[in-house]
Amino acid sequence: MQLRSLKSRLQFSVRSKLLFLVLLPLLVVLPILIGLTSYWANTYYDRLLIFKVNSDLAVAHQYFANVTDHLGQEVGGLARSYSLVNLLGQHTQADKTNWLMWTRDEHKLDFLYLLDTHGRIVAPASRFEAAAWPIVKQALQGESSTAIDIFSPAQLSAIDPALARRALIEIVPTRSAATSSQRMETRGMMIHTATPVYDAQGQLAGVLEGGVLLNHNLDFVDTINNLVYKEGSLPFGSKGTATLFLDDVRIATNVRLFEGKRALGTRVSRVVRDTVLGHGTTWLHRAFVVNDWYVSGYEPIQDSFGKRVGMLYAGFLETPFDTAKTVALAGIILVIVLVSAVGGFISLKWARAIFLPLEKMNQTMSAVEAGDLSARTGALASQDEIGQLARHFDQLLEKLQTQNREIKTWADELDRKVVERTIELESANQQLIDTQKQLAMSEKLAAIGELTAGVAHEINNPTAVIQGNLDLLVELIGAHADPVREEIRLINQQIQRIRLIVTNLLQFARPAEFAGYVEPMDVNPLLSDCLVLVRHQLGKTRIAVTQDYRATHHIAMNRNELQQVIVNLMVNAIHAMPEGGVLTLVTRDWENIGVCISVSDTGAGIAPEVLPRIFDPFFTTRKQHGSGLGLSVSYGLLERYGNRITVTSEPGKGATFTIWLRVEPIYMKGEAVD
Repeated sequence: MQLRSLKSRLQFSVRSKLLFLVLLPLLVVLPILIGLTSYWANTYYDRLLIFKVNSDLAVAHQYFANVTDHLGQEVGGLARSYSLVNLLGQHTQADKTNWLMWTRDEHKLDFLYLLDTHGRIVAPASRFEAAAWPIVKQALQGESSTAIDIFSPAQLSAIDPALARRALIEIVPTRSAATSSQRMETRGMMIHTATPVYDAQGQLAGVLEGGVLLNHNLDFVDTINNLVYKEGSLPFGSKGTATLFLDDVRIATNVRLFEGKRALGTRVSRVVRDTVLGHGTTWLHRAFVVNDWYVSGYEPIQDSFGKRVGMLYAGFLETPFDTAKTVALAGIILVIVLVSAVGGFISLKWARAIFLPLEKMNQTMSAVEAGDLSARTGALASQDEIGQLARHFDQLLEKLQTQNREIKTWADELDRKVVERTIELESANQQLIDTQKQLAMSEKLAAIGELTAGVAHEINNPTAVIQGNLDLLVELIGAHADPVREEIRLINQQIQRIRLIVTNLLQFARPAEFAGYVEPMDVNPLLSDCLVLVRHQLGKTRIAVTQDYRATHHIAMNRNELQQVIVNLMVNAIHAMPEGGVLTLVTRDWENIGVCISVSDTGAGIAPEVLPRIFDPFFTTRKQHGSGLGLSVSYGLLERYGNRITVTSEPGKGATFTIWLRVEPIYMKGEAVD
């Protein structure tokens, strides 16, 4: 109701329209503007954050690559050093071991091995199997190589039991992580490099392999963090973090579980794990990190076998940026609201000078509509266009009042004459329609009667003479008639057609002369008999017959006449389906009155404009083969017993003719059916 009242006021009140136009920025434009501002702010702000974290991840990746390259260069330099080449000569195994151990400690490596040309460790002595690593195989081919690989606990222990203990990380249950029963990470992520060693003659003498364990390597992630998120690089008090993952477990990180304790052993969220490790895709989005939301970048780390074994992460705390964004957005929205409110107030004052004179004119118009033709707006203080409009409006009302008196007088006289003339025309039109109907019916009946009288004598007699002479001719010439046997058959067929047309015509014109014996009958076997009569026509087509007989009542009618009606409907249905289809025969009880029989086809159907005329005599749509009497004769046969026939059809979906038969016949026009 309130909505309808508002709509009505907006339609008829100038004040409401002006107020609506003034308040439109506040009611419509302001929310849209605020929505767009919020959308743009969020969208572009988020894009800036993603761009920022992508840059941070690129710096972290570059540092990680530099560390890997530096290790390769460092070990490569040792492999080419004079000291190592000199050791390959006459020095003892102990000398080689001492030099390798001193060099390992000097360069802060976790292991440094000298391998022979078969990939076996020469010094220092160790159970570690190095020959299986792809980088060692490449070094034996003369190519230096550095890679990230995951060392098993046994491999770590073979290098140094202390190294295996240093790699141990207790896994901490983490919110949003994938389900896992693992409680301890015992593997180690290792950067190791292998480079060929050549003797003084330039022949390959072995391979020098060294590596650094990344588990618990806090200097590594702290260096990344200092490079990417140096002091003052993040506004609003946000904190940057860097992490190295073995699979989805943090093995080196500066993310804190709480003050002073690093989140080693915590796991990444399931969705990040599936994206980065599962699909090999870099993650650049917000993510839940241990206990808070961070704008995060994750990229996969591959080992020397091409398998994704870990992740490199860089990101910063999201909450300070969200807070800053919310405060800035709220300030922008507040400014927009204040500016809109001030503009709306000023616009309202200007609108008032417009709608007050218009309201006074509206009151005058309302009074005139109510019947007070003497109402006037009067003088207005406004001298602008609205004031001039008011004066012209008053002058117009004066002229209209005078003209209205004259028009009313003319209208009353005209109405009186129109009413009289209309009554006369309606009466004459009805008489004309009735006369036309009577004339059409009389002409039709006269034509039928005249045709019927002449047909019996003028057609049947010559037809009988033709038939008799044709039979005699065939009998006399005997076998000599074989060459024209088909022509004789066609003549016989056309003679029978002439007789059928004459019989139908006489039956339609004088139905009382053709009334037959009425007997009670079951319609179900009658339909089966009728199918036998049209079997020869069904055999020429691809028409399937469906029968559904459920009628239980017996009806009273002449059997031959009913059979004639049903056969005629079946033949019409067959003709309606020249390309094949389905002929459906159905019988049902018609309450306690009688039985209904339906004959349906799936042909082209009957056009709506043709449907009202199909029971008219001589009307046919089969110009070359039909006489137009079949349905009209059927209609007359059924009507004589008080029965009826109806038709329903939809173009393109076939037609259904339904015969309604009573248990007891009704005597028509005072004539009883014997």
